[in-house]
Amino acid sequence: MSPVVVLIGPPGAGKSTVGELLAQRLGVPFTDSDTIVEAAQGRAISDIFLSDGEAAFRVMEREAVASALAEHDGVLALGGGAPMTEGVRADLEGHPVVFLAVGLAAGVRRVGLSTARPLLAGVNPRATFSALLQERLPVYRAVARHEISTDHLEPEAVVDAVLAALSPEADRAGR
Repeated sequence: MSPVVVLIGPPGAGKSTVGELLAQRLGVPFTDSDTIVEAAQGRAISDIFLSDGEAAFRVMEREAVASALAEHDGVLALGGGAPMTEGVRADLEGHPVVFLAVGLAAGVRRVGLSTARPLLAGVNPRATFSALLQERLPVYRAVARHEISTDHLEPEAVVDAVLAALSPEADRAGR
């Protein structure tokens, strides 16, 4: 078993929203790595960050991603930081990975000041989000087979774009 598609991208890109719609459209299950970690740990990601720290969370996340890549046969969305872990990047090789991109303005607008996103908490979430994008964009692009900008698209249009990118014709054309 293997996911039909793996969605990656920064917070606010729409991975969960698009992932759920895409799974419905394809008639397959949807899950995301954060949900898997939360279920295994019995607590929220923000609580894990607070009590155990980011390094411990990344180990849990890596295990969740490896398990999902081996056992999940639907749409899988990864937490925004998951591809930053070298082991996760290695695990993603050979899988249909789609990077859902979002710009600074749209990402900040969509994420807001959510305390559920521990890496964006702080004095200046906009500057933090900008730094996060700068750091992660090259990694997302290196890991993904396809990139779709979500800034000016409704979720259903993003689903259409993902399906078009995953079509055999798109793969033959080298997109």
